[in-house]
Amino acid sequence: MGLPQKGLAAADVLAEIRALRDADLPTHGGHLFAYVYDPALPGLDELTQAAHGLAGHVNGLDPTAFPSLLALENALVADAASLLGGGPGTVGNVTGGGTESLLLAVKAARDSRPDVAAPRLVVPATAHAAFAKAAHYLGVALDTVPVVNLRADAEAIGAAIGPDTVLVAASAPSYAHGVVDPIPEIAAVAAERGVRFHVDACFGGWVLPYLRRLGADLPDFDLSVPGVTSISVDLHKYAYTPKGVSVLLHRSEELRLPQYFAYAGWPGYTMINAGVSSTRSGGPIAAAYAAVRHIGDDGYLHLAEAAQSAVHILAGAVNATDGVHLAAEPETTVVCLGADDGVDLFVLADELSARGWHTQPQLSYGNLPATIHLTVTAAVAPTAADFGPALADAVAATRERGPVQLPPLPALTPAEVTPALIRTLAEALGVGTGDGMAGVNTLLDAATPALREALLTAFLSFLQHPAWD
Repeated sequence: MGLPQKGLAAADVLAEIRALRDADLPTHGGHLFAYVYDPALPGLDELTQAAHGLAGHVNGLDPTAFPSLLALENALVADAASLLGGGPGTVGNVTGGGTESLLLAVKAARDSRPDVAAPRLVVPATAHAAFAKAAHYLGVALDTVPVVNLRADAEAIGAAIGPDTVLVAASAPSYAHGVVDPIPEIAAVAAERGVRFHVDACFGGWVLPYLRRLGADLPDFDLSVPGVTSISVDLHKYAYTPKGVSVLLHRSEELRLPQYFAYAGWPGYTMINAGVSSTRSGGPIAAAYAAVRHIGDDGYLHLAEAAQSAVHILAGAVNATDGVHLAAEPETTVVCLGADDGVDLFVLADELSARGWHTQPQLSYGNLPATIHLTVTAAVAPTAADFGPALADAVAATRERGPVQLPPLPALTPAEVTPALIRTLAEALGVGTGDGMAGVNTLLDAATPALREALLTAFLSFLQHPAWD
């Protein structure tokens, strides 16, 4: 039975969406080095879209009502546990992404210590910003420990642990530079002090085991390490599933119990949630299940080998190009490069983008200089050899253009950042004119972290306005 009064035809609605998508960066083809993960496998998109359609209307609010979703989730947790050193006692849940997984790890640790009035979380300076978000949301103090050569310092982390520390966390690998922290050493320190230790393997957890099988010299990092109490891995990264699927594993059911939220103090149904959301679509979970089952262990090994090969080619191109250098020796699937004198890093990012290579500029922080981040996936392998000539050409163009010259700007404090100011800055810096982001990034790089936060918050608010006819 059709609608009594129809809106737009289905074909017209899809045409609108396609037209909007034309302005997006390319999600496939191996030229976008951030945000998306492309295995370049024919038929995978069609498979996952079909699986999503089968479960898109299933609601994860009540797994007893939809046992299919419970079965899919348990299967994905078992796959992750098998890959990441788990055993018969390992339990876990599927979440909507890495940030949710980290937030839940912090919640479980905080709520396991009701005796601590002012809980604290200890992380290295290179830990993902989602830990800061979790600490902010959950009222946990964040203790950030300096790193040595971009790697967490186990001794310094041990010194930062106090009686109110409820959780220590480290990365495998860190997102910004692709460096694996010394997980066994940190785990030993945390265990000695009786503190939970979470490994953030959201970025690399599904590829590091395969890189090790391919001969990569990487430390132990998962639940096989004594003292690691939980670990997270995003399937929408190197498991190459569609967006919206991560897994949080705990060593035991007892460790997981404080993760849950339960409330019966109202006249409706008793709310019991393992994650942040109550209602959850089964679509992403079914799509992830389809991808993992279809690709399989041998497939993931092949994809890891392709990504590893691309990393070697890209790193070689950086080493061979005068004016840039590797900011960190690649040990996982990240190539992180810095610029030498005479090469403006943010102009270089724009020049690479103009040549079809879309990278992720990273601002300076403390004594860590600004860098360009490349997340390398299997899809990069077929075209990796083309990156070197493009990089050399982009460096030459960057030198010719010279550094960014900012317009005169007033001294600002975060409290002085207003929507009107952001509109003025956006116009002065040419935002939205197609001139690139070098000016914006240069401004942000010169600002303090607190001012960066205020500027970007106001800018995002400036963008997020509906269009009224």
